[in-house]
Formats: sequence, structure tokens, C-alpha cells
Amino acid sequence: MTDGAAVEGLMGLLSPAWQAVIAICLLIVLLLGLLKLARRGPTRMTNAMLVTAMVIVAITALTVAAQLL
Repeated sequence: MTDGAAVEGLMGLLSPAWQAVIAICLLIVLLLGLLKLARRGPTRMTNAMLVTAMVIVAITALTVAAQLL
């Protein structure tokens, strides 16, 4: 049998490593998407930047609202 605290401790150590792996994968996907978008031209790039800015503002507003509750 394994000790529950030992298993939980092991998962606590693995968690930051998995977060780093996920962050690296997201960064790669983001860079590939930006490269593809940049190849399509300035008009699409402007639209994408506006949409991205609106999403960032929306997520920030939701996060602040959730913390106030």
C-alpha cells in the first residue's frame, strides 16, 4: 500500500513540471498561430489584435469580478 500523503507530495512535485510543459506547448501554438496570421496580411492582423485585446479585457474583468465575490 502507498501512503496517501506520499502520493499527494509526489503529485505536488510533478505539478509544476506539467505546468511548464503545458506553458511551452501553448507558447509554441501561439507562435505558430501568430506566424500564420502575419502571413495573411495587415488587415487580418489588425482584426486579430482587436479581438485579442477584447478577450484579454473580458478575462481580466471576469477575474476581478470573481475575486470581489
